[in-house]
Amino acid sequence: MTFEIRKGRTVGQGRRQLTREREEYFRLVKQGVSYTEAAKAVGINLRTGKRWRNGRNPSGGNRAAAPVRPVLPPCGMSRYLREDDRVYIADRLREKATIRAIAAELGRSPSTVSREIRRNRHPGNGQYRPFAAQARADDRRPRPKPGKISQSPELRDAIQAGLDERWSPEQICQVLRRTFPDRPEMHVVHETVYQALYVQGRGELRRELAGALRSGRARRRPRRRADCRQPRFTDPMVMISERPAEVEDRAVPGHWEGDLIIGKDGASAIGTLVERATRYVMLLHLPGGRTAEHVRDALTETVQSLPSHLVRSLTWDQGSEMAGHKSFTVATGVPVYFCDPASPWQRGSNENTNGLLRQYFPKGTDLSAHSPEHLTAVAVQLNGRPRKTLDWETPAERLHKLIAA
Repeated sequence: MTFEIRKGRTVGQGRRQLTREREEYFRLVKQGVSYTEAAKAVGINLRTGKRWRNGRNPSGGNRAAAPVRPVLPPCGMSRYLREDDRVYIADRLREKATIRAIAAELGRSPSTVSREIRRNRHPGNGQYRPFAAQARADDRRPRPKPGKISQSPELRDAIQAGLDERWSPEQICQVLRRTFPDRPEMHVVHETVYQALYVQGRGELRRELAGALRSGRARRRPRRRADCRQPRFTDPMVMISERPAEVEDRAVPGHWEGDLIIGKDGASAIGTLVERATRYVMLLHLPGGRTAEHVRDALTETVQSLPSHLVRSLTWDQGSEMAGHKSFTVATGVPVYFCDPASPWQRGSNENTNGLLRQYFPKGTDLSAHSPEHLTAVAVQLNGRPRKTLDWETPAERLHKLIAA
């Protein structure tokens, strides 16, 4: 198929996207045709073809332009709207179709279509312009984009002057907004300043200006690093992966799971203990609060009231209330194992019991108002319920059998 040069192209018609010409130009060059012959075949200037291949540096009133990559034919669903999609949107809008209908036909989100129409309406007549929208999208797509600071010497000098005065980037950005309220080209956010100092390959600001920052660092340091994670407690934790295998199959009694249920505004709490084999529940009264010392003392008192063969281990999450786990183990001889972060299923019996307890202690209520006698009555009622997982025996019956044995 022979390419036909577009008719009626004049200088007076203004800028126009030469999509077809660009595709044909790159196709000819790929086949080995010289740059001069390819430009003549598609009807463009030789310098236009050079700009498409190599890009253009800013000069005079001309903006910088990135090299144009050859346009590949679309294959399947694209992450971005294509020119065909935009033409379809324009056609359906003329037919008075709804945005949701258009989105369903294109397989897109309604918000995507709505945003596309709102961005590219003509300011005068309000009509959606698909080809202008495609041109804007093509202009926005090239990466990397030139930094705002590098494009404005005045902005760069103002930021450097602020850093020389040892102002923080946030202070500099707020002062710029107050000093130049009607000049958006002088407005930046503080992250832009940090990137100009830290990110390699930008270089909009002098590297030595990083020394004026209060941190004194010349490079960005991540807040979190997997190899430098701070330990949760002063005393090292024993993780659940090191727990004996007998705990997992629930065959041996005496292995407990623990947690807190929290009251209104986090100001009160009740401790919960569940035995894994029998699902027997014990509640801890915490009238003084849920600090590590209060939880440790309540746990120690409760554990010491049980026969030693019924208290073999305790599994807890990594809450701060267990900071005294080592002193608890020294006082009782009961090892404490900690679950992995964000893994509540590793204490499944306890999580289930906490859900049952919310019937007695609703969320958003003051839990310090409940007396030890009331907590004991609630625990007795739960331990007297027949449980399907125990073949319809109650937790109290199972525990009494173990004590008798």
